[in-house]
Amino acid sequence: MEELVEVLAKALVDQPDKVEVNMIKGEKAYVIELRVASEDMGKVIGRQGKIARAIRTVVKAAATKQHKKVLVEIV
Repeated sequence: MEELVEVLAKALVDQPDKVEVNMIKGEKAYVIELRVASEDMGKVIGRQGKIARAIRTVVKAAATKQHKKVLVEIV
């Protein structure tokens, strides 16, 4: 999952070297934290959150296939 989020984020931003992805195991789900440069935040979120929603949808589909629950947080 981490690699998927990292590849998607690096394809969207101008500064791919500043993309950081961390996976944290919670009680009921995994949480993937995505950090990007402040200048690239708008590119990852998109207009009205459409790109962020799309990233979450793709990750959720991949997680469902592996019988896991994963949340994506853009920090």
